[in-house]
Amino acid sequence: MPVVLWCTSFANSAVDLGRPVCLAVRMTIPAAPGGPANRTVVPGGMEWDGAVNAWHVAGDVYRMGRREWLTEDGWRQTYLHGIRTVVDLRNAAEIRRRETDPPVPEAALAGFDVVLAPTEDPDHSEFRELCMPYLNDPACYADNARLFPHLLAGVFKAVAAAEGGVVIHCSAGRDRSGMIAAMLQDLAGHSDEAIAGGYQRAMRGINEHHRVSAVPHPHERFLPEHVLLPLLESRSESLLEFVRSLNTAEYLFRHGVTPEELSAILAKLGR
Repeated sequence: MPVVLWCTSFANSAVDLGRPVCLAVRMTIPAAPGGPANRTVVPGGMEWDGAVNAWHVAGDVYRMGRREWLTEDGWRQTYLHGIRTVVDLRNAAEIRRRETDPPVPEAALAGFDVVLAPTEDPDHSEFRELCMPYLNDPACYADNARLFPHLLAGVFKAVAAAEGGVVIHCSAGRDRSGMIAAMLQDLAGHSDEAIAGGYQRAMRGINEHHRVSAVPHPHERFLPEHVLLPLLESRSESLLEFVRSLNTAEYLFRHGVTPEELSAILAKLGR
């Protein structure tokens, strides 16, 4: 961390020393746009270098935004945290590196199993009508679960089969991750407050990313607090309505998740 020399003079004659006073101050100087030091961390998030919107869900399960944001050090930190499996909820067309993504050698990823388990078919006509331009509100989660039960079951099968700790991620780490995280929290026996709190942290996390990101989002911008608060309230209500009406365990059983797989998921969640 660099040391910056800061000097000042006193206007008050009672404390004027007749010369400037200089202090050596340690501070973080932001890196170039898109660099790790430019990222603002929302308190309580996982401190994996480069990670955006990374949070603990329950037990050995975590969530975050797109994995390409992680630096080599970030991958090392997730490994030391016990993560061995990454479940990517994105569609194939979304998976690509950006010019602003940090370079990560293949060797840094060798200890991880990356499983692709999309939660939706973006070309499905009804889904496009209900949830486009993309899934961005828990009010659409029930439709997603209704239209693509086999895909959601596939996500949970991936968690059941995972080696070591698991991190699930989508693009922003808010809605596809939020839908799956709410279902996992339901299985873990979390309270309404805890489930809503998980979504609110993720919504704040990506909002903060929009504030500092060098790459503007095509549809979203940073929201000031007076705009964000009503959305947090309404979306939390929609989230709880979805997860409490779903009955996650029963839903998963109906769509092919076995009792053995559910037991494995519960073990991952610390139950």
